[in-house]
Amino acid sequence: MTDLDSAADVVAAVCLLLGALLCLTAGLGLVRFPDVLSRMHAGTKPQVLGVLLVMLGAAIRLHGWSASWMLLLVAAFQLVTAPVSAHMVSRIAHRRRHVRRDLLLVDELGGEPAELGGDEPADAH
Repeated sequence: MTDLDSAADVVAAVCLLLGALLCLTAGLGLVRFPDVLSRMHAGTKPQVLGVLLVMLGAAIRLHGWSASWMLLLVAAFQLVTAPVSAHMVSRIAHRRRHVRRDLLLVDELGGEPAELGGDEPADAH
């Protein structure tokens, strides 16, 4: 085993551990945060970076082109689908009034309360 292999193993282990830690913080954020938008932010930002770090660590450790291409494909799909799904979840939550308006600094999607169906959330009934 050469010094280069041991250095690659250390870098791969660091990437895997940091990625797992970021995925864990994303899961904790989903449980701990108060509303949909905060949970969505916690579920997408650190989770995507965590998955990318895990993919990088696995690619460094596996040393094969076929595995690296598969991991690159998984990372690309993660980068494409996570923002789109987060955007769709936030739009639906805003339209159905499942957002805590007191936590918003700016509500760019807000309209008149009559347009949006009143001031109370949809699940308050």
